[in-house]
Amino acid sequence: MSTRLRDVLMKELGVLRHEPIDKRIRATLGGETVVDSTRAMLVWEPLRVVPTYAVPEEDVRAEIAAAAGKAGAEGMGDAPQLAGRRVLDPSVPFAVRSTEGEALVVRAGGREAEAFRAADQDLDGYVIVDFGGFDEWFEEDERNVGHPRDPFHRIDIVHGSRHVVVELDGEVLAESSAPYLLFEPPIPVRYYLPQDDVRMDLLQPSDTRSFCAYKGEASYLSHGEAADLAWTYPAPLREAAEIADRIAFFNERADVVVDGIRLERPVTPWSPR
Repeated sequence: MSTRLRDVLMKELGVLRHEPIDKRIRATLGGETVVDSTRAMLVWEPLRVVPTYAVPEEDVRAEIAAAAGKAGAEGMGDAPQLAGRRVLDPSVPFAVRSTEGEALVVRAGGREAEAFRAADQDLDGYVIVDFGGFDEWFEEDERNVGHPRDPFHRIDIVHGSRHVVVELDGEVLAESSAPYLLFEPPIPVRYYLPQDDVRMDLLQPSDTRSFCAYKGEASYLSHGEAADLAWTYPAPLREAAEIADRIAFFNERADVVVDGIRLERPVTPWSPR
């Protein structure tokens, strides 16, 4: 009997996972370079869907001290879902733990960032560090945003001619036969539409910004009470250059009709909670 590959991958979601990487990883804190390592690993704590960096303690040029508080599982009860599973996505703080270990802080330049020493023999001598707690991260000499890149994750942009209609409460917000389809499993397909095919007069710019390690910095658009219903990448990373200035809508919050078929609204971390 055949097994769906996604089920195989999701089966390991509940365990502590790691993968060595060959990139030189650097980070700054308080104006100082405090991490410089060619021996970094990516670590996924149980239920985490994006990795964080773990680096040898001797590659951290800063004070590493025990945290005053204790890391715990607060907030896990309201964890979002993805592909039918409860997950810890980037919106769940680093301090929320799903594995045993010691909570730490890294101090330098009058600043501090959270860190964690996992109780796992494969990670002995390593500290897992909070990506968002540092000022800047670099993979080799390129700035990294959002979170560490996952070598087993990719985006796939395909030009299409499907007829795509986006509606909200019966009102048509966009209609296009020239979508770019962005595939990023297990995230739902995203339909990036030309601005000429979007009712831009019905959308209002939002102050919200987010960062994707694969696409770059996104700006958001709202529609009345539907905050941050759509987004765009004005200056995407080179891997996503094709979607520059195109508009995508959250399938989770709007009705998307493709070739006359109304898609079900998926349940993901971006669904209303």
